[in-house]
Amino acid sequence: MRILLASPRGFCAGVDRAIEIVEQALAHFGPPVYVRHEIVHNRHVVDALKAKGAVFVDEPREAPPGALLIYSAHGVSPAVRSEAEAQGLRTIDATCPLVTKVHLEAQRFARDGYEIVLVGHAGHVEVEGTMGHAPERMRLVEDAGDVAALDVAQPEKLAVLTQTTLSVDDTREVTDALRARFPEIRLPRKDDICYATQNRQNAVKQLVAESQLVLVVGAPESSNSNRLVEIAQKAGVAAHLVQSESDVRAEWLAGVTTIGVTAGASAPESVVQDVVAKLRELGGVHARVESQPIVDEGVVFQLPRLDAAEARK
Repeated sequence: MRILLASPRGFCAGVDRAIEIVEQALAHFGPPVYVRHEIVHNRHVVDALKAKGAVFVDEPREAPPGALLIYSAHGVSPAVRSEAEAQGLRTIDATCPLVTKVHLEAQRFARDGYEIVLVGHAGHVEVEGTMGHAPERMRLVEDAGDVAALDVAQPEKLAVLTQTTLSVDDTREVTDALRARFPEIRLPRKDDICYATQNRQNAVKQLVAESQLVLVVGAPESSNSNRLVEIAQKAGVAAHLVQSESDVRAEWLAGVTTIGVTAGASAPESVVQDVVAKLRELGGVHARVESQPIVDEGVVFQLPRLDAAEARK
């Protein structure tokens, strides 16, 4: 049996940055440090940070007055920031810079009098945060079918933004439908899409050319991980989302000679290696591990200054 590892896979620069912010805050200020929502969508990461003293809350009001609160990588709305200020919280922003960029674009379009179509998944934390930056002017569409139901006041003043954890492929059908119905619409720039999401999807497209089975290490709440599973399945290859090695089923391997393994952008490499070890155990002594050519994404995001939180006491 051959185990083929995707490249790139796992942590992206935004996830690396968010986790490091929490770890540095714990080291600098000491526990407890409060975090709004899961810092990233992965229980292994969240459990490890809990063990170090991070406390995850749904809303700022759940943190005691004067506490330190970190905003997750998915971003927050201005209303959440106002609630944290009213609670007297010190804050550190771990929002992915790519998400912040979309927030700024939403504010600019709203100021310029545009109605905004946001392409994304209802209920996703990032979508909720982005819509909060222009709630009166933004409409959510999830697929091309939603486009037909759009009712806009000024079709010539319409702009599109996207959830960053989609990909160019994910949004193409929706943006094509929008452009067909509203020819003057301003479509999103390609660099609004998360580079890591697109790169990981491209790697899976290469995996399916050689694999009879694809395993994606990730969380059920992770948008980008679920898209990786869908890409493999749409290519006619069996694919499963696994959170750990304990999710791997021996019956999946029947008749399989090559298994592709990848990971969503918030999945730790240690879990990937645990899954690989389980596959080698199930595949016997002849199981061998190979990797796609290594891809250096070359993206690093700067950390915020921790003393900025101290200044907002």
